[in-house]
Amino acid sequence: MDTEPAVSPFDELVGTSVVEASGERVVATVPVAPHLHQPHGIVHGGVYATVVETTASIGANLWLAGDGVAVGVANHTDFLRSVSDGTLHVEALPVQRGRSLQLWRVEVSDTDGALVASGTVRLMNLRR
Repeated sequence: MDTEPAVSPFDELVGTSVVEASGERVVATVPVAPHLHQPHGIVHGGVYATVVETTASIGANLWLAGDGVAVGVANHTDFLRSVSDGTLHVEALPVQRGRSLQLWRVEVSDTDGALVASGTVRLMNLRR
């Protein structure tokens, strides 16, 4: 069921590195750098929403295993704690996977393991 995850040029621009990927779990890291900061020197909320969407999408598409493509239809990301440096650690796990929809939960933690963002992504399965 597992194949190679697709990573976009946008993900590369953010610095997302996929460490582990399957239809059961996706783990990624993002080194925090100044280009990811908002004007006050902390990680921009869009970075969190991006890694939540990216990891959930990778897992959802690997679970489909070439039987179609999963596309995001909703991303709800909560920002819990600010981060200025270090590395973001991201883990995505499926909550529900059905014939037409999937729901994935994603947690983002800082270098010390503290939860800094949490999100869910609903994806639609566009089967072949």
